[in-house]
Amino acid sequence: MSVQGFEDLIHGPLTTFVQLSNQIGGDVATQAALVLSAFQAEFQYIKYASEHSAPSESEKQKLLLPTSTKIQEIQTLREKNRGSPFFNHLSAISESIPALGWVAVSPTPAPYVKESNDTGQFYTNRVLKEWKEKNKTHVEWARTWVQLLVDLQAYVKQHHTTGLVWAKAGTKPSGGPPPPPPPCGLPPMDDLCLAPADPDTTNRNALFAEINRGADITKGLKKVSSDMQTHKNPSMRVSGPAPAVIGNSSGVSGPKPAVEKPPVFARDGKKWLIENQKNNTNLVVDGAEMNNVVYIFKCVNSTITVKNKINSIVMDSCKKSSVVFESLVSSVEFINCQSVQMQVLGKVPTITIDKTDGCQMYLSKDSLTTEIVTSKSSELNVMVPKADGDYSEYPIPEQFKTKIGPKGLDTVIIEASG
Repeated sequence: MSVQGFEDLIHGPLTTFVQLSNQIGGDVATQAALVLSAFQAEFQYIKYASEHSAPSESEKQKLLLPTSTKIQEIQTLREKNRGSPFFNHLSAISESIPALGWVAVSPTPAPYVKESNDTGQFYTNRVLKEWKEKNKTHVEWARTWVQLLVDLQAYVKQHHTTGLVWAKAGTKPSGGPPPPPPPCGLPPMDDLCLAPADPDTTNRNALFAEINRGADITKGLKKVSSDMQTHKNPSMRVSGPAPAVIGNSSGVSGPKPAVEKPPVFARDGKKWLIENQKNNTNLVVDGAEMNNVVYIFKCVNSTITVKNKINSIVMDSCKKSSVVFESLVSSVEFINCQSVQMQVLGKVPTITIDKTDGCQMYLSKDSLTTEIVTSKSSELNVMVPKADGDYSEYPIPEQFKTKIGPKGLDTVIIEASG
């Protein structure tokens, strides 16, 4: 099913994209041929994984090299043709083609595809704006590419939720000399070209490697025989007072205190990382570019201000925190948050809220056409500006009534009373 699903992507939306690219011609058609080759190379990698057990990291790099090479060629084509009349087309693909790197991402490859798609949409929006009155082929071209990556994200989420799935029983790939490292462009190898390895990441990888040993993890343990068990041999028990137990009187020690991670405020390529901030109301993202993404994670009682127009903002697992921003190309997302606020000074196309309790959204006059998508959330209020500068507050419905009708279910909103 995994192999067939990816093959459907190639024969479906990708084929349409290539056909539209050929109609446009020039550099766009040349780049589309490279895109097709990149997808075909990845198809071979996925097919190989469906028939073999997971190889070593060096062998994976060798297997990924054809895909990585095509990604680099796509990005090089764009850099060599900055004067092209189709530069926005070339840039849209160049910025988002790293989405194919999901095969090397775990445990969340699907969001990685979405992030790459969001990055490229800065340029697809330019194509739509420039060509919507000139040539509908270009408009269809841009929409087809965005939809292709949306379909790719759905495919990854369905078949490879936590990472590329390898066959449980298969033939190990043949050995050989270690391959050269692939060029930058295919994550996570591209991170190695930017900065030294993160010690925390190395420790996590080592932990996952131990867990993945399965039943073999117990082979190094010694069996405790009956003569070594103190409850069967009173003479082995140590006399004297019992050790003190802190936190309760049941004789069971309490949980170990959680280790607080240090706060982070850093830029990693096109992504700004703001993590583990507490009681900090002076966090300012300044100098961000339009294709940048701001990711805010586990911040408490903090305020983040984002200057300039950027692509998107994600606030994940935050409490009592606020984000103020000018304008976004894509969206602002709130995930697993409690008591958060946002204020847009310019325009935001979409606000997405998932598993969040308490979110105040202050809109500007330019953002009255925004779309708000909510799921599994409560206490959501939209603040709409009035002519006198004050705000009107509107709660988003939380309760619904569903009846069974002649054509299926009929659901209506239950208005809040009082």
